Amino acid sequence: MTESKADWRPGWSTEKPTAGDFILLVSGSNVMKPENDWLVPAEAMETLRDISEAVFIGHRDGRSVYVVGIDSRDIPELEAVTLWEAMLMRDDAPVDLLSMGFQVWQWWLDHRFCGRCGQETGFHPQERARWCSDCEIPWYPRLAPCVIVVICRDDRYLLAKSSRAKRHFYSLIAGFVEPGESLEGAVAREVKEETGLDVTNIRYRGSQHWPFPHQLMVGFFADYAGGDLVLQEDEIEHADWFQPGQTPPVPPTTTIAGALIAAMEQELADEGGQTR
Repeated sequence: MTESKADWRPGWSTEKPTAGDFILLVSGSNVMKPENDWLVPAEAMETLRDISEAVFIGHRDGRSVYVVGIDSRDIPELEAVTLWEAMLMRDDAPVDLLSMGFQVWQWWLDHRFCGRCGQETGFHPQERARWCSDCEIPWYPRLAPCVIVVICRDDRYLLAKSSRAKRHFYSLIAGFVEPGESLEGAVAREVKEETGLDVTNIRYRGSQHWPFPHQLMVGFFADYAGGDLVLQEDEIEHADWFQPGQTPPVPPTTTIAGALIAAMEQELADEGGQTR
């Protein structure tokens, strides 16, 4: 089924699932998908060992939704769908729900013990946090901001092939934001470090949640300001300037990289290839 945004509302509660609620089942990097939906009725969870670990994530159609991690062998009749496939290749997937569910579950596992004293943490009574009663410290879900940028030079834009990526895609320059750094500062730094280029006119274009495992991708356009390509070889295998319609394979438009590339091509087409 295809869900509208109105169907899904994130939230927080310390309540446990009851009959009539929904469960998102995850196993490793997979969603355990029933035949006609992406969620399992809570009643089907009675025989599973880890129901006590269910974590509330929100409401769908007014019914509570929880995430639970399981061994895929517990319910062999369900289809194992990778998170990547669900988010990027399946039109019927409730992407926002799946993204949040994966990130919340990863956070729940990673903060089982207090990072300061080592004591086991539990539910915070008022907000989405794991609480250490000894240190009185909340441990919140992590979110790692990452910038990604299309660099335009006249009627061309820069594409790069990662030294580590397994897929045969050319994509965009990207990197994590450092402590104390602005998003625009991160764009300029990452471009300089990975390509040797200087950029100007850095401007925000959009963002995408990216739960691999807990990133927020923040997309920008920027203009070439100077320099020659000098690649950081442990990051970039090859990079070059390409005109629209003459590029190597690029990510699909369901990713922010693909969407930014498509938006830049449209901008260049609207400008008629004028020199910037």
